[in-house]
Amino acid sequence: MVNNNKSVAGRIFRPTVTIIIKMSLLLIFSFIPLYAGASDGKIPSLGPVRFEFIIFGLILLGVALFHNQTLKVALTGLVILIAFKLVFDSEFDFFKHIFGERSFSEQIINKDLREGEWSILLNLAGLLLGFAILSRVFEQSGVPIFLLRILPGGWKGALLLLFFIFILSSFLDNIAAALIGGTIASVVFKNKVHVGYLAAIVAASNAGGSWSVIGDTTTTMMWIDGVSPLNILHGFIAAMGAFLFFSWFASRQQDRYQTMTTDISIKTKIDSLKLLIVFMILAGAIISNFLYNMPALGVWIAILASSLIKPIPWKEVPGSIKGTIFLLSLVFCASLMPVQDLPDASWHTAFFLGLLSAVFDNIPLTKLCLEQGYYDWGMLAYTVGFGGSIIWFGSSAGVAITNKFPEARHTGKWLKNGWHVAAAYLVGFTMLLLIVGWHPSDSRNHKIKDLKILSYSLGSRSVENVSVSKSP
Repeated sequence: MVNNNKSVAGRIFRPTVTIIIKMSLLLIFSFIPLYAGASDGKIPSLGPVRFEFIIFGLILLGVALFHNQTLKVALTGLVILIAFKLVFDSEFDFFKHIFGERSFSEQIINKDLREGEWSILLNLAGLLLGFAILSRVFEQSGVPIFLLRILPGGWKGALLLLFFIFILSSFLDNIAAALIGGTIASVVFKNKVHVGYLAAIVAASNAGGSWSVIGDTTTTMMWIDGVSPLNILHGFIAAMGAFLFFSWFASRQQDRYQTMTTDISIKTKIDSLKLLIVFMILAGAIISNFLYNMPALGVWIAILASSLIKPIPWKEVPGSIKGTIFLLSLVFCASLMPVQDLPDASWHTAFFLGLLSAVFDNIPLTKLCLEQGYYDWGMLAYTVGFGGSIIWFGSSAGVAITNKFPEARHTGKWLKNGWHVAAAYLVGFTMLLLIVGWHPSDSRNHKIKDLKILSYSLGSRSVENVSVSKSP
């Protein structure tokens, strides 16, 4: 066991020295001419585009092209980007960027005083590693095999599984919903899961969480900032419209690749204790998220407590480290982008931000939108929540799934076989715009309360036609 862990760690970290040497040479040859051209104290840019965006774009391009070397690309790009900020941005403080300016002890005690990126990074790491254990325990519980008896065969069973993921993610973190769905899929499809169907699993988890304030980190952020849950709920129209589109195509796609069969000869007994552990981990995530805004803490408290009941599959952690470090690297790179403000809030901007979420972490985007105000929060929740499904590394659920199914890390295959997800994004957005329209908050601090989506007619789409009561 120890030797195996060392082997995994070796495969991940062995290239580190080589990466540092190559990176140092690249820094020397690339930064010298930039430094010479920045003698006036301004941060180098190519026309109106600052070089941070160019570096980040090259990182994403490298991830897309070199899908077998994604971790090396992400780590190399991160160090180059940090070095660039330290050399050229006199206002950049690496320590403050991570931990903020307040006392760290105060931030630990009071969740409302947290600053910097540490809590986001720690949360993501804890959730990805913890839910890897959860998915394995769920697989061992016998429930996936039991579903062979109750799911219909063929494409209808594949569609019903996606709907299960969609509903599950409305009250559970989308990472867990995607991993549970992927675990079931690997069993019912006998480990032959189509890349297009994997994209649909991620899309179902992201769509399901986009209309619930407890279903996704971005919607929870909106809730904490004062947005009423009722003002996010109408995003369900877009989420369901998108789901109906991609699930139909993905289910038939999977059925042609490997059909779902109901094998009644398989005998299974559900392990009630392992199922209890699954519920304990999920409950820990939800309770800790409500009380402390740190769902990962509840996950690991539940895992440690569960180890007293049943053996925990700790071997799942080393296998998930690579994907976890990759996602954290991209999220940290995104946090280094100089995005101080956004275009004026409009449905055009919301649509564009959804496309941007396919490559740019949606957490900092949502934070910027909350600071700006005047958005239709239901529409924005759908666009930034579902938009990350278009590319596998656009959401934490996608990264988690590709940890379990590495063949899906090929960006070209994801886009080609998961074309229905990108098309579904447009379908869902169009449905929401036509049925509900654009209803922004009436100010930065006062949100529209109790949005009555069922009272809208196709012709009343302006905010003046909405009955508004302001929250203090």
